[in-house]
Amino acid sequence: MFEQSHNPKIAPLSFTATRNACKLCAPLGASLVFKGIRGCVPMIHGSQGCATYIRRYMISHYREPVDIASSNFSEETTIFGGNKNFNQSINNIISQYHPEAIGIASACLSETIGEDVARLIREYQAVNAEKALPALFHASTPSYQGTHMDGFHEAVASVIRSHAERGEQGTHVNLFPGFVSPQDIRHLKEILNDFNLDYVIFPDYSDTLDNPCWEEYKIIPDGGTPLPDLKRTGSARTTIEFGYVFNEGRRRGSMKESNGVVTGGEWLDVHCGVCNHQIGMPIGIKETDRFFDMLKKFSGKEVPEHYVLQRGRLVDAYVDAHKYVFGKRAIVYGEEDIVIGLVSFLTEIGINVVLAVSGGDSTLLRKILPHRTNDNGIRVLEGSDFETLSELADDLHPDLLIGNSKGYSIARRLDIPLVRVGFPIHDRFGGQRIQHLCYEGTQQLFDRIVNALIDYKQTHSPVGYSYF
Repeated sequence: MFEQSHNPKIAPLSFTATRNACKLCAPLGASLVFKGIRGCVPMIHGSQGCATYIRRYMISHYREPVDIASSNFSEETTIFGGNKNFNQSINNIISQYHPEAIGIASACLSETIGEDVARLIREYQAVNAEKALPALFHASTPSYQGTHMDGFHEAVASVIRSHAERGEQGTHVNLFPGFVSPQDIRHLKEILNDFNLDYVIFPDYSDTLDNPCWEEYKIIPDGGTPLPDLKRTGSARTTIEFGYVFNEGRRRGSMKESNGVVTGGEWLDVHCGVCNHQIGMPIGIKETDRFFDMLKKFSGKEVPEHYVLQRGRLVDAYVDAHKYVFGKRAIVYGEEDIVIGLVSFLTEIGINVVLAVSGGDSTLLRKILPHRTNDNGIRVLEGSDFETLSELADDLHPDLLIGNSKGYSIARRLDIPLVRVGFPIHDRFGGQRIQHLCYEGTQQLFDRIVNALIDYKQTHSPVGYSYF
């Protein structure tokens, strides 16, 4: 806390400083969703710097070319409005990319001056009514009102609201997996296929952000959820959403709908009669069992044998490595829902989570974690930053950190392992191919945690050894 004056006659002005916040900007999350739509080009209605910042983070993590268009706000645009810039940007995108869709995320500048992006889209479509236009849709994503996860979930809900068509109920299911890796999405699709389920998975950036080698450059990568599939989300048998928090923090903000609907699954439940099921990220055996039980129910099929074997090998690994992990102390940080999934998993294997940290400020993290871990004493920081995490870590004496690359300097200072999960991972290769979900992803994550602890012990041995 800082005070403006030490004069006792003047009331001090106190505020809390945020230093290296444990979050990213809301339009980044929306851009990721738009990259998960087939033939879609993301556009930021705001300054060029916003688009550059987002591209930098996404390229360093996914190691792929990422085009993010911008309406390029200037001082004049900020004063007189961005209508002209908006129209010119759409024209440029259409002429250069020939996209199937353009997803528009509003940034802080356009939100601050009150730009009505929905009106801008309607006016553009009216003026160009005789042309074959791509689909145009937008998400309201001011960063002063949320994190990258708020932007992500707002974009998912916005796209569903603009595309879903209510119809006769089909046999297909919707899966909204949240912010997971391209490899996780590919694995989820394999699982759904193995259960013989017809499905719509959204967003699907498993190919658009993890491409094969091309003979010729493609300005819009292949892959993504097709627009016709987005329409049929409204006639699905059911929706499964991974997460407990979503963009719950925005319910307190200006984007709250009158009926409290925020997520895409909630909207489909209310407006299209598609029953919505929200479950935690399937990390660990307990949460993955819940997911597979749902798939058994909706498919009418038993769990395929190779997943039964995966589960059995994971249980065996838990037993084999118990002596390495039991009683170890961990600090976990990242997006709220992945923190909940990780803490649940770590509790399952006997690691004590001494601190759970997120930049999200829904206030739900401290309410949900005790129910997922049976631990009412776990310390939780919400709306936090890495400097606060670092200061607390000195007194907590953790054995390892688990989170994204932004915690590396803390792990280095404490001389403890950092197990990298989530986003962004920009100081290691292959962040887009890290699996976190289901029995297979849990096995990989478990092995990495165990090996990090073994490596630390081996490296810091005073005598050195090559065999336990």
